[in-house]
Amino acid sequence: MIETRAAVLVESARPAPYADSRPLEITSLRLDPPGPGELLVRVGAAGLCHSDLSVINGSRPRPLPMALGHEAAGEVVEVGAGTEFQPGDHVVLAFVPACGHCERCTGGRPALCGPAAEANGAGTLLGGGLRFSGPDGGRPFHHLGVSAFSEYTVVSARSAVRVDPDLPPEIAALFGCAVLTGAGAAFYSAAVRPGESVVVFGLGGVGLAALLAAKAAGAATLVAVDVVPHKLELARRLGATDVVANGPDAVEQIREVTGGGAEKAIDTTGVVPVLEQAYRSTRAGGTTVTVGLPHPSHDLKLPALSLVAEEKTLRGSYLGSCVPRRDVPRFIGMYRAGVLPVDALLSDRLSLEDVNTGFDRLHTGEAVRQVIVF
Repeated sequence: MIETRAAVLVESARPAPYADSRPLEITSLRLDPPGPGELLVRVGAAGLCHSDLSVINGSRPRPLPMALGHEAAGEVVEVGAGTEFQPGDHVVLAFVPACGHCERCTGGRPALCGPAAEANGAGTLLGGGLRFSGPDGGRPFHHLGVSAFSEYTVVSARSAVRVDPDLPPEIAALFGCAVLTGAGAAFYSAAVRPGESVVVFGLGGVGLAALLAAKAAGAATLVAVDVVPHKLELARRLGATDVVANGPDAVEQIREVTGGGAEKAIDTTGVVPVLEQAYRSTRAGGTTVTVGLPHPSHDLKLPALSLVAEEKTLRGSYLGSCVPRRDVPRFIGMYRAGVLPVDALLSDRLSLEDVNTGFDRLHTGEAVRQVIVF
């Protein structure tokens, strides 16, 4: 058993600013050794993501208290029995610890792994256990099998992908969520092809990763949509051919610059009215992909006739429809080749003590991707 400092969410839906209400408490926890098929990882860096924020603000209910964080890279310190990893391996952690044996995993869709979804919803590791313990004897839950806002964490080996040790951890961490989710949405879920028109709604880490991937896939017209001016400027620098400040006439502007609507639209916001905009921005025969996670009580209303009469496709995308053990190395190779310059997504490096302030900046849209560096 070792000691670790971690950011633990003790109560959701506390009001912003989080620097004042402090929903995440920095505390010392004890961490059990890894069990069979598990790894003890020294976390090098962990990204702040809207999926974390949705747990903090209560729109994504999870069992509490919870050691938060799900986008990370680190170094293996100790291994449990029956794993392929060794101490000293550098890894990126993916937030779906796909079991590898269920029907969805063997069918090539590990992002939809049933046992992983059950464990993530319950706040446990893939094997069903809890490894953290607090000073009061309580057992904080795990966030998506990762709990990255901690100096050390125990994960299922099914969450880990081995990477080269020369990749800086603050860059490697981005591949665990932002790049898998965003780039995967463009490459796999939307299947962007050379010459197509693409619109991306929401220019956080996931949205800009989708934009980079759509550009790499050969999109001819690439429209970026957000409400934050500096994000629109960054999107332009990263290859957007057109930028649109979201508002009442955004759909009309998109349809104009794309000649009647985009062939592919990707919504990364998790905001239902924005998803409706994305659908209306898609031309007949086009595909709308959504990767954002709205509140479970929110419903989507669309003109059903258009699905048939216009042969439109509406598709969800979880983890970018990726296979992490295939796609993390692939996307890192594209980064090294200069095709996916994901380092441009990195807004700031933070300390663990800055985590609540960091979520204020994410909440207001000020930041793209902030990373806690340990």
